[in-house]
Parts: sequence; C-alpha cells; structure tokens
Amino acid sequence: MSEPTIHDFLSALNSIADSLDRLAPVKKVAPDPTTEAAFVWNASENELIPVPRVNHVDISLLQGIDHVRDLLLANTNRFAEGLPANNALLWGARGMGKSSLVKAAHAQICRETPDRLVLIELHREDIDSLPALLTILRDRSERRFILFCDDLSFDHDDTSYKSLKAVLDGGIEGRPDNVIFYATSNRRHLMPRDMVENERQTAINPSEATEEKVSLSDRFGLWLGFHSCSQQDYLAMIASYVDEYGLNVSEEEWRPQALEWQTTRGSRSGRVAWQFMQDLAGRLGQPLSR
Repeated sequence: MSEPTIHDFLSALNSIADSLDRLAPVKKVAPDPTTEAAFVWNASENELIPVPRVNHVDISLLQGIDHVRDLLLANTNRFAEGLPANNALLWGARGMGKSSLVKAAHAQICRETPDRLVLIELHREDIDSLPALLTILRDRSERRFILFCDDLSFDHDDTSYKSLKAVLDGGIEGRPDNVIFYATSNRRHLMPRDMVENERQTAINPSEATEEKVSLSDRFGLWLGFHSCSQQDYLAMIASYVDEYGLNVSEEEWRPQALEWQTTRGSRSGRVAWQFMQDLAGRLGQPLSR
C-alpha cells in the first residue's frame, strides 16, 4: 500500500473545510436602511427585515376621513422635507383606516420624493427594543424614518410604555431628528377606561396614580380621531373602489347589496366596505387589480 502524498493530505483538508462550511450557520447580513423603502423590525435579532412591497391602498381611496388625512399627510410631508414635525397618534373607531392612512401617506410621499422616506413597522411587544433600533437609525441622516406601531395599547402592570416615553420626549440623547413615531390605537389614552377609573379609586393620590400612564399620549403632538362613518361615507367608499378596480356592475345593482351587507355586519366602516368589495368581486368573477 503506497504512502499518502501531500496531494492526498490537501485533498482531505479541502473536503473537511467544505463539510464545515455546509454545517456552519448562514451569516446574516444586516440590510442597509438607506437602500429600502420599508422594513419590519426583528427585535429578537436586532435586525431590519426588508419589505419588498408594502400592502397599501391609494390615499385617494380613503373616504370619510378627509380632515385627518390632510393633517397626517401635511405632517409627514414636512418631516420628509427635513422640517419639524410631530409624533402622531391615530385613535378611534375600528376599521376606519388608521393603519391604512399611515401606509398610504408613506406611499404617496415615496412617489413624489423617492429614496427619502422609510417606513419601519415594529410590533407592540417589541417596544422595549426601541433604544436599540434608534442606535441603528441615528447616524443615517440622509434618510427620514417613520417608526410605525399598529394597535398600540398597554394593560395593567405593563411597564414597557416607559421605553416609549423616553423615545418620544425624553432621555439624555432624545429622539433623533430623522426619526418620527406614528401609532394607531382604539384607545385615546392607550389604556383601558376601567383601568384608569380603578387606579383613581384605589390610589392614595388618585390624580397621580394614572398621570404617568396617561401622560404617554401627551407625548404625541398630533392626535387624530377616527369615528364611525355615516351611510353616505360607507357608500362613497364602495363607489370609489368599484371605479378604481373597474368592476362591471352598476350602482343600482351593488347599492342594495352593500346596504344589506352592512346590516348583517351590524356596523359601517372602511373595513366593512372593503370586505363587501371582496365578496362582490368574487361573485362577479373579477380580480381586484388595477
């Protein structure tokens, strides 16, 4: 049997190296927040996950919220231009387009001023990780970042709101000039009414018992209230969807169906209007695509 040569040793070493490469975990490359328009914040890994296509509707399709739409769009425009702007809390009735408006405003400004404004969504349970996210964004002065938290609220014994308070209005470093915070909530003060009343009744100093938590909402300079829509607005929403998506149906046909749909649901809102549209388009055999 012949002695192993140097070539045999090198070949064996190369095979071992290839096997180790296959076993090693894939190294994560952190996305550059200066090259994407939208991300989701992954707090467990301290990384930003790119969103290739944001699920949004055109801002012109948001009916019945004209006043708050104009206020948020103006605030976002100023922020994108590098001017002072306020953190915004969109609160109120369910299904009236709070989160849709945030995404639509971002999309509208990205069309007008590409490569300037970035939308970053973070989940309610990841509020504690905000300081880590701000560390990543603080030096990216060439772009402006909207941090967006949908359905934000706090329950009893929840202390994560303290991290948010520091980000919004306090802390030694303060909020970076290139970062703004938008949140949606069904609660005006981000906490249940019965929780407010209970703490007021049982505390030694009732006014101080809820001051710390209620004051969180005061950190939002822009409060935008969303209220249940009228029947006229509800029908206007559906009419705009029918026109936008080119459905082959007359108003005489869809109107009584839409009224019946709202009756069976027991409510009127933008969400109910969209759900009716999906049902209508499905029955017509027409896709909801432009």
